Amino acid sequence: MSQQIEFLESIPVGKLGIIALKSCTEMGQKVNDHLVNWRDQRDNEHTSTIAFSGYQRDHFLIKSNCPRFGTGEGKGVIGESVRGYDLYIMVDVTNYSLEYKVCGHMNHMSPDDHFQDLKRVIAAVGGKARRITVIMPYLYESRQHKRTTRESLDCALALEELYNMGVESIITFDAHDPRVQNAIPLKTFETIKPTYQFIKALLKNVPDIQFRPDKMMMISPDEGAMERAIYFANVLGLDMGLFYKRRDFTKIVNGRNPIVAHEYLGSDLEGKDCIIIDDMISSGDSMLEVAQETRRRGAGRIFVCSTFGLFTEGLDRFDKAYEEGLIYRVVTTNLIYQTPELLKREWYISADMSKYMALIIDTLNHDHSISEFLDPTDRIHKIMEKYNQTT
Repeated sequence: MSQQIEFLESIPVGKLGIIALKSCTEMGQKVNDHLVNWRDQRDNEHTSTIAFSGYQRDHFLIKSNCPRFGTGEGKGVIGESVRGYDLYIMVDVTNYSLEYKVCGHMNHMSPDDHFQDLKRVIAAVGGKARRITVIMPYLYESRQHKRTTRESLDCALALEELYNMGVESIITFDAHDPRVQNAIPLKTFETIKPTYQFIKALLKNVPDIQFRPDKMMMISPDEGAMERAIYFANVLGLDMGLFYKRRDFTKIVNGRNPIVAHEYLGSDLEGKDCIIIDDMISSGDSMLEVAQETRRRGAGRIFVCSTFGLFTEGLDRFDKAYEEGLIYRVVTTNLIYQTPELLKREWYISADMSKYMALIIDTLNHDHSISEFLDPTDRIHKIMEKYNQTT
């Protein structure tokens, strides 16, 4: 039985509504377009029943806004009724391109500002929705997920706060450490890896790429990325290498212990293309250092795959690395804000996640399992067969 027929034989949880905060407007529109198209194509006697009321519409986007007062204080406003809706609220906490005025001065929105706006919109719902799911691709404060000294546990506190406000589920992508879900053990927390989209983007944009054990290796830039690299390598039948950061624990520079060297564990890299994979590119220093060490060991083309391309220190160092032949391509998703300059770079490939996100929303609205999205092994094998790649 096809997924389309399965959907029409199960009643939606509620009337579907998507609130895409201003930080996530473009992604929200793409997701909406997919859903409108799919539901228009579903033709079944059940769609005319009261249980499927509002199932096929011109759009599923709910109008919302978070205006600011002159002091910088704000409020959440929803422009239409959401009573009984199955709501999906989308937010990109890393979108620094948005600004607001504080006492006459322009201020770029920080992750704290975006999270506060998310809470304002949830508060504006006022408990009238049937269910609220927050889709937060980059998990707020996910880098502050554990306590090693007298310090705050920001991510855990944020999760508890959302669930205390009535949020039923949180959907995030490639959480820095999924164990943070232990803060809310009785609620739904799903973290989805974009491995399938990385492979699809590489196959589409690099025609001569070969996912074969004698031609390619997976590289984990540190011990924290091992799980991602192991899954990627296993599903493609590749070998894997690991770099670990040897730090000087006698010093603290910019809030952290400086890296003394990147040590390598793994088989010979000579002549093989390498994929370096991690959850995020922040400044890019660590990725480029690992790429340099990989190239020094005789590797061929070097691909960098990262779920979130933050590029907090700009693109110049990646431009230089590309010109020097250190890196060949960088792949990140469109789950977070991408600058126009980044999209124009020859070395950059964007992995589109809008269809995947729409599939997740559509599936959850029918209260179906999303296990196939959490483990995309079958999808990966199918696309490898399509491109005649040996797994």
